Amino acid sequence: MEQEQKDELYMRKALAEARMAFDEGEIPIGAVVVCQDHVIARAHNLTETLHDVTAHAEMQAITAAANELGGKYLTDCTLYVTVEPCTMCAGALGWSQIPRVVYGCRDVKRGFSDYAPRALHPRCSVTGGILEDECRQLMQDFFQQKR
Repeated sequence: MEQEQKDELYMRKALAEARMAFDEGEIPIGAVVVCQDHVIARAHNLTETLHDVTAHAEMQAITAAANELGGKYLTDCTLYVTVEPCTMCAGALGWSQIPRVVYGCRDVKRGFSDYAPRALHPRCSVTGGILEDECRQLMQDFFQQKR
């Protein structure tokens, strides 16, 4: 399977997590961590449920993946997330030494690329725009529903 096909496959799994967040009244962002073509962690935003501003999908996924691997570094993993990580999440991803981050749509208000473009590990590659329209639409639907 080509990388582009894999990226879409795993982003669909992250979108499934985002839809779970949507259904729970959470901002619909989902994430999965993949290691050697296996999903080792799945997560979505839990900030409302846990009353914790740090309970972003990426943070939950990093913790779950580290627990699954038995160590704090995710050096053989890729994170798939439906929306561009914020500065906090990018910093945590940097500390995890994850070598690749793939996101769906940009976060023009809080995305790391505008505010902290060097927060990720120096060797980390970033791919954006995977299933971008679907990821953006889910966010727009959520916020339209809230208004």
